[in-house]
Amino acid sequence: MVKHSQLFLHSLFFPKKLAAYRLLPIGKVIQYVFLLITVITIFSFIQFLTGIEETAYSFEQLEVHIKDIKWLLYPFAFLILFITSTTLIFIRISLYSLIGSVLLKVLKRRGEYRHVWRTMSFVITWPTILTLLSPYISISKLLETGISFGITMILLFIAVRSYPKISKK
Repeated sequence: MVKHSQLFLHSLFFPKKLAAYRLLPIGKVIQYVFLLITVITIFSFIQFLTGIEETAYSFEQLEVHIKDIKWLLYPFAFLILFITSTTLIFIRISLYSLIGSVLLKVLKRRGEYRHVWRTMSFVITWPTILTLLSPYISISKLLETGISFGITMILLFIAVRSYPKISKK
């Protein structure tokens, strides 16, 4: 069985292998997606923690209030971040899978939406890393979104081209 570390490395460096992962059990694919979501959530939560401290110290009354509810604020913030990240990632995978399904038909490749969905679960690794690093890179959100979309479409195209061709009868 394929390990999560192998899946991660193949997602980054071997886009042609991603087509083969369309046959992985859905449980393994969901585990990978949730590991990616957990990394996003932890990274975002750390950004939240450092950002809230800076904001809190600029307002004296807010600082006192945050110290009183800190034990309640942090677990709910983590939970909200996790739920939001999960929702956004699953929507992103589903929408790109729809595009991939159309691409399958255009390129006359054999596959179904569920196969493309599994492939997309691995394709989104690079755009996710770019999103995580974007606060540290001084580029606009529009440019970041465009680069992320471009990377995703290129990797999706490479993966879909590796799907088997439809046989002529």
